[in-house]
Amino acid sequence: MLPITSLKTSTPESIGTIAHEFGAYTHGVCQLKPHTVKSRSIRTQPYRGETPIMKAVVLKAFGGAENLVLTDLPDPRPRPGEVLVEVQAAGVGHVDVMSRRGEFGGSPSPGLVPGIEVAGVVVGTGEDVDDAWVGRRVHAMLDRTGGGYAELVAADVEAVVALPDQVGAAEAVALGFNALTAWTSLERAGVRAADKALVRGAGGGVGLMAVLLGIHLGATVTAVTSSASRGERLAALGVPTVVNRLAVAQAYEEHDIIIDPVGGPEFDRFLEKLAPNGRYVLCGGAAGFPTPDFGSTLLGRFTASPTLLMLSLSSISRAELRARMEKLLELVAGKTIASPVDGTFPLAAAAHAHDRLESGAAFGKIVLVP
Repeated sequence: MLPITSLKTSTPESIGTIAHEFGAYTHGVCQLKPHTVKSRSIRTQPYRGETPIMKAVVLKAFGGAENLVLTDLPDPRPRPGEVLVEVQAAGVGHVDVMSRRGEFGGSPSPGLVPGIEVAGVVVGTGEDVDDAWVGRRVHAMLDRTGGGYAELVAADVEAVVALPDQVGAAEAVALGFNALTAWTSLERAGVRAADKALVRGAGGGVGLMAVLLGIHLGATVTAVTSSASRGERLAALGVPTVVNRLAVAQAYEEHDIIIDPVGGPEFDRFLEKLAPNGRYVLCGGAAGFPTPDFGSTLLGRFTASPTLLMLSLSSISRAELRARMEKLLELVAGKTIASPVDGTFPLAAAAHAHDRLESGAAFGKIVLVP
């Protein structure tokens, strides 16, 4: 396993943490099965009348991180084909930030709970779901309507993967969609041993996993990052070449593959750094969309036969994503690759977690811990 030092983020005392007292819970409204969970019990908040209450982060309005507010909500009820997961870790990513801003279709409406992936323990099932899921540690992939920033969330059982004992909840969400995006991008690019691969945003969640997986697959990887401290951490992970993104264009060699989760106005600049017959995969937009005239740059390199690919996990079936996630978890469990966590925040500090992500200072995944 490549060495990795986990950076634990300190949060101001004013944020605080949510104290919980846990007791037994068997309530019939959502067909929960009586059970014992080793980690902790499902019940974290008192009942209000007949309705059990959980803590969750709600998007009050589109806009800044201050619109993420901790509140009380009724426990979700698993529908047929769903499991109820007690959340131990919820991933924070750029999709959450874009959803919070209302920047793309499918964003959750104000009043809903953000968060598209969690890890935790199954504590209940809906109809048509095997009771054997209850008590199992899992990673759950949610859709863009979210629900993950909460103590409990209902998830489609077809989007749930059991966790190996060797993989913690925070590690699982640090892997999650980031690694799925990175691995699929490398596959789409047809990465081969000895390929020269460049990865933009190499300190972020997707970029860092693309670097680690690219090295694992035999590519010679150049990592592009924005600070000296990130460069030092990437070098400590065994990355052979690290380049500051503010370097002049001549600092970059041509590459067979470019993995780009960043996009934005510098997209054209990196297109020019494809080697003949090179493959460029745009797999995110952390810096926004490319400029509208990027096609001119691509066509200007016609004689080099470049290939531009775009990737969204929305185009991939749940069955395929689940199979890929199982393989990735095996790599982490076997210590073949690392799954770096930048830091953890309580639900009450969700706004601060978003602030850190948007600052560009994170190295790896930011995680909320109920």
